[in-house]
Amino acid sequence: MISTAKKADLIKQHQTSKTDTGSPQVQATIMTARISEITEHLKANKHDNMARRGLLQLVGKRRRALQYLASKDPQGYLDIIAKLGIRR
Repeated sequence: MISTAKKADLIKQHQTSKTDTGSPQVQATIMTARISEITEHLKANKHDNMARRGLLQLVGKRRRALQYLASKDPQGYLDIIAKLGIRR
């Protein structure tokens, strides 16, 4: 689970305006942090199938958020995947 301080820091880094907490850029950033934490957990706990299922759901949710962003703001999409190090 992501700590509140880390989540607030991620929001600050990727928000588009001062009050932005729910834009696709911010959502994708938070989901990426959660995905990396779950991936580390699964390296140590290979048989945790519930975590694996949650990881796959989270990856799908992030993919949908990024598809929405690509359709609305193609340059913003390219910027965010470059910042997060996500493949296209």
